[in-house]
Amino acid sequence: MENQTDTGKQKRRPSKPELLIPASSLEVLQVAVMYGADAVYIGGEQYGLRAKAKNFSVQEMAAGIEFAHARGKKVYVTANITAHNRDLDGIKEYFLELDTLRPDALIISDPGVFEMARELLPRMEIHISTQANNVNYRTCLFWKKLGAKRVVTARELSLAEIAQIRAHIPDDLELETFVHGAMCISYSGRCLLSNYFTGRDANLGACTHPCRWKYYLMEETRPGEYLPVFENDRGTYIFNSRDLCMVEHIPELVAAGIDSFKVEGRMKTALYVAAMARTYRRAIDDYFISEECYRKNLSWYRSEIGKCTYRQYTTGFFFGKPGADAQIYDNSMYVKDYAYLGLIYGVEDGWCRMEQRNRFFVGDMAEVMKPSGENQKVTVLAIRDGEGNLMQSCPHPKQEIFVRFDQELEMFDLVRQKRKGEEEA
Repeated sequence: MENQTDTGKQKRRPSKPELLIPASSLEVLQVAVMYGADAVYIGGEQYGLRAKAKNFSVQEMAAGIEFAHARGKKVYVTANITAHNRDLDGIKEYFLELDTLRPDALIISDPGVFEMARELLPRMEIHISTQANNVNYRTCLFWKKLGAKRVVTARELSLAEIAQIRAHIPDDLELETFVHGAMCISYSGRCLLSNYFTGRDANLGACTHPCRWKYYLMEETRPGEYLPVFENDRGTYIFNSRDLCMVEHIPELVAAGIDSFKVEGRMKTALYVAAMARTYRRAIDDYFISEECYRKNLSWYRSEIGKCTYRQYTTGFFFGKPGADAQIYDNSMYVKDYAYLGLIYGVEDGWCRMEQRNRFFVGDMAEVMKPSGENQKVTVLAIRDGEGNLMQSCPHPKQEIFVRFDQELEMFDLVRQKRKGEEEA
């Protein structure tokens, strides 16, 4: 007989979770889809919590949704700001516009915005953002009664708490959980520091990330005398969290009953998105072949994750409240071991069309990431511009170039290069 929870509900059989990947642009959406995402979440030019990201115009959103749907993938659109009165008329217009684009779901945190979506888009699936601070099963049941299809759990939950939520909610209410990416010093991203310091409100999508800044202490009767704030003599970046990484804990995530594994990063590059999508795709698929297959490939997952921009890693709250070692006190630098050179948009007569993202030279060695999971070492044989002029390097950012490598490449191959320095600000 199957195990049952204390509510009397039969324990749900684990199923393969959705892999949900962020995208900041149409190009990055295409990369996410080609490199293994089941679904992609994006923001329009307003009403999402990444106002500094490139975000999607209506035309780009339409093209991205068409691209994903043609390949059997889904697209979710964020509308998760904490809305003020002045936002409501614009949100109404935005929702009516989205109705013609047919994304697969909206991600919402504000109850008033949720109600507007239900009235204006009655057929649209609605997911409740982590910004709504979803930390218990009664909250999930509340949103379910109102018509939500999915709830995104708060980052502050342990796996045991998520499993308990799963045991107390209906099987058709989905749980989505962040498994990788930046952590926030404030509860589920609800932060006032940015608004206080700069007038840019994190809850309206304009966060300046003051949690990454360096702080000093000043005694009020001694203005101008700044004292460093120390934590065990390790430095002064007291709010700077490590990044979350759960690629080594896929079995535990699956066992908790999570339906969608979400990667953070709607301001990240195509290199980051390709690496995260490809690595988590393989880790999930390997685990569902067998746990032995998954364990055998742990070193590959670690290696690929390490080739992206990151701030050192932690498992967050999943195994209990994080301690002091979950913070980085001595700096706010990213680790950047690899540079993103460009994505292959097409190949003709052996010339690969690319948009240059970092400078490289004829004769350079590079590494090609393939959507299939393979990595391929290549050498740059020649570079020319759009007029056919040969060049020794590509000095202009985002310049369209044509590159001949010593091996044949394909559309959507991504080219990266090992950096000489290991860390950069």
